Amino acid sequence: MWELTTGCKPYINVEHNVNLIYEIIDGKRPEITSDTPECFANLMKKCWDSDPLKRPTIDEVWASAIKWCQLVDEWIYSGIPLNDPVDSADLDETIKQAEKKRLELIRSEKFGPKYTEKSHPKAVFTSRALSSFISSSRISFNLKQGILY
Repeated sequence: MWELTTGCKPYINVEHNVNLIYEIIDGKRPEITSDTPECFANLMKKCWDSDPLKRPTIDEVWASAIKWCQLVDEWIYSGIPLNDPVDSADLDETIKQAEKKRLELIRSEKFGPKYTEKSHPKAVFTSRALSSFISSSRISFNLKQGILY
């Protein structure tokens, strides 16, 4: 979700190693940009909850996305230009502003690989199993932190 609001991959400029894993476990998250709609930011924070039981299900995330798409569709099909005020209770102002910014970004053509931050050489953006990596590195991580078993 964060990548959708920024156009950048999270943690692109840092090494993807065991330290980053533990920082994320300890609550490290990318900074939410000020132009992120509040409803989107709130859902993103719920998805980031350290307790998996408090995270929304895919059905809940999907329902939110459908609702937002319907609001944007209603706004687009209403024929109201981007700069005109909308007096509709059905249209969430934050969704309207987000769509306006998205369209401005597309028109500016300032998106894509040449506008994103340079990737760290040890940043990995493909899925991989981490359980053995985490368990084998936990001991060395704890030793570095001065924790003994």
